Amino acid sequence: MNLLQRRLFMEHAKTFFLSMAVLLLFILMGRALQLRDMLLGLELNIWDTLRLFGYLSPFFLLIICPIACMLSVFLTFLRMSTDRELVALKAGGVSLYQMLPAPLLFSVFCALFGFWISFYWQAWGMGNFRSEVLSIASSSARVVVQPGVFNKDVPNMVMFARKVDPVSGTMAGVMVEDRRAADTTMTILAPDGSLDADYENGEIIFLLKNGRSYTEKDNALSIMGFQEYAVRLSFDSLFQGVDMGPVKPKEYTWARLYDYENERALQKTDPRMARKIVVERHKRFVFPLACVVLCIFVIPIATSFQGLKQQTGVLMALLLFLVYYSLLMLGISLGESGDLTPTVGLWAPNLVFLLLGLYGMRLAAQERMPRITEHWQSRRSRKKKKEDKA
Repeated sequence: MNLLQRRLFMEHAKTFFLSMAVLLLFILMGRALQLRDMLLGLELNIWDTLRLFGYLSPFFLLIICPIACMLSVFLTFLRMSTDRELVALKAGGVSLYQMLPAPLLFSVFCALFGFWISFYWQAWGMGNFRSEVLSIASSSARVVVQPGVFNKDVPNMVMFARKVDPVSGTMAGVMVEDRRAADTTMTILAPDGSLDADYENGEIIFLLKNGRSYTEKDNALSIMGFQEYAVRLSFDSLFQGVDMGPVKPKEYTWARLYDYENERALQKTDPRMARKIVVERHKRFVFPLACVVLCIFVIPIATSFQGLKQQTGVLMALLLFLVYYSLLMLGISLGESGDLTPTVGLWAPNLVFLLLGLYGMRLAAQERMPRITEHWQSRRSRKKKKEDKA
């Protein structure tokens, strides 16, 4: 039995790491296509690009971990079923329940790995991704604003600086013409200014000091002096491809996610954001525990498909996960909109799949699980005999 458990565990582990690597590669390739405009706009080198995708990886790994665990268990038992190893083990007195310690222990390790990502690694990766992108964008913007040149890269805005320090971002003799507001033209003149990034809101800031603003609207001109004036530029107005926006709940650290005082304040000012925070708290638990739930769910299904090819098994496992993920996304959407409590919306798929898995496990242990491929093959053979007679 110890040898059997070790062999099962090692086979699960090999398939798991292979699945994780392949799925993560495909997801990052798709993400690279979405971010291509930003990557080209920031003129990143290979090292910066790899570092940015490394920061994005934890967020995707949290989603990939359950499906990789599910694939590893499903394909292992499918191969054993196809090679008649399950029949041989049962003939030797080994029941299905006696084979469960290895896959269950493996799924628990996967869940613990998911919790590590959820509690620490995800917020670390998303926070560093935001900081790195905005830092590079701020440095690039300093280069874009060349001294003595009227810059028109930002739509509906003209920027001019007599002197620009590309290292510190300080500017002298600054003029900004802002036409972003409808039917309004604002001209801002300031002797000093600087360029920085607002990491919380995902914006590039031109901070002007000791100047004046001239606002023309409806054929009227108003003049205002200021000590400091911030011209805020959204990230996508400078670099196409991605809108950073304010910090999202998926980027929150665990401590910030459980800041109940902030949540109560948001329930008055931004109730949808408050609901998103509650949903995110549940997601940090649901995805890791899905490793154990999906492991239990697929074992009886794998034992019922004898003679099925590995490629078909992969497609079938992906289809089953798609059903689970669709139900989970529906629960997340309903939870964020307030139409359904997050406790029900996010935990119902796990509960349903767990109950189905336990029921299927009981049927499989009692040899009552239907042999789907055998029925399909017998139907094909009968149909072929009829065609031959005809």
